Amino acid sequence: MTALDAVVIGAGAAGLAAAYGVQRRGLRFVLLEAGQAATGAWPAYYDSLKLFTPARHSALPGLPFPGSPQRYPGRDEMSAYLKAYAAYFAFPVELGADVAKVQKRGRLFNVMARDGQEWTARAVICASGTFRRPYQLGLPNMQQYRGRLLHSAKYTAPQPFAGQRVIVVGAGNSAAQIAAELGQVARVTLAVRRPPRLFPQRPFGVDLIDWLALSGIERLPLGAFGRVPDAQPVIAVPHLRSALQRGNPDLQPMFKEFTSDGVRWKNGEVEPVDTVIFATGYAWNGAYLPPEAVDPHGEPRQRLGVSTILAGLYFAGLPGQRSIASGTIRAAGPDAEYVAAHLSRYLEEDCATYSATT
Repeated sequence: MTALDAVVIGAGAAGLAAAYGVQRRGLRFVLLEAGQAATGAWPAYYDSLKLFTPARHSALPGLPFPGSPQRYPGRDEMSAYLKAYAAYFAFPVELGADVAKVQKRGRLFNVMARDGQEWTARAVICASGTFRRPYQLGLPNMQQYRGRLLHSAKYTAPQPFAGQRVIVVGAGNSAAQIAAELGQVARVTLAVRRPPRLFPQRPFGVDLIDWLALSGIERLPLGAFGRVPDAQPVIAVPHLRSALQRGNPDLQPMFKEFTSDGVRWKNGEVEPVDTVIFATGYAWNGAYLPPEAVDPHGEPRQRLGVSTILAGLYFAGLPGQRSIASGTIRAAGPDAEYVAAHLSRYLEEDCATYSATT
């Protein structure tokens, strides 16, 4: 079987942007997606999810986002756009291709799916994302708690929690938006280790993302101003700000431990709680890679999306990959373009080296 130039793993925003960069350079590749549509994890997000990034900043390279560029697209709109993007460029997508293992043998990579399919390529772009491995904190006495525990990955809508006492753990945008939505039907607390940093969505009437783009701040390398902040900024969309002002959700320091029917707060108070939702993010999904490609914490050994261990191995969509915007939709295009350009140069140099030695 003739080796492909590249295999792109994952057909979310990062993988699709990587496919665009690879295809634009005339390289032979395949795009592998574990799901049944080229939408990444988007269809699995909660029903009411809306981007806080305007549509004009949510498009991938080569295809504008349909409709008004000023609006904030929802989950289903984003899923439809990604699916249309893959179809528009006629990417060679293999759906249901859940990658189980990647090995490098000599100059080539062997990519194996769980169903037995295999592909051979000179390079691999890992864009499988961080949204398929929910990260949940381990807290004292958690196993004794008889209420309901779930990760925000399993949250879809507020109605099942009507009338309940709910704690949402987390200080990011998803945690804040889920807590605000639940506050319409339940009594909710947002439990945080550090207070979230709230930013207005439209300071002085201009969208915050426009400010970041115009100033050039979001293109700066992560940590350009020193230590990376511990708490991520939360965009205070109107319904979130009004919910916090009403006190539902209220904001409390993280509780100390679980009890059999609730939690014990740091001040010693014990409170019954029906449900605890962990909106604590996701772990990077690269268990299929060779062990040497990741560090002891399971994070990829890479710089700017280029593996520092295995020549020909690349990454797309990592938080902090090239800038403070990396890991977001608006950075998917620029980050993937850098990777695709590097990959193309690598293939040219590898081919020249191989030809000179044979």
